[in-house]
Amino acid sequence: MKDFLWGMLTMASAVASLLFLRYGRVTRERLFLYFSAAFLAMTFNWLGLAIIEPDNEHRHVAYTLRLLAFVLILIGIIDKNVRAARAADQTR
Repeated sequence: MKDFLWGMLTMASAVASLLFLRYGRVTRERLFLYFSAAFLAMTFNWLGLAIIEPDNEHRHVAYTLRLLAFVLILIGIIDKNVRAARAADQTR
């Protein structure tokens, strides 16, 4: 049952990654590209959890991809806010 759910989460993350990639290309907004990369990392996280056996000692490696995904989201948000602040300073 867990494998089925992890497969669904893998597929959902991959679809979200592709949608954010499309939005990023259409709007030329880097935040969407960061979200796309984050969901791609989550895709590999769920895929890794589905492939690695539960008793494997190296299972924690799959969770580093989740950490990478959340760090990418934070970087994207910070980048968006810094660029917005710079744009506001230039208009003054």
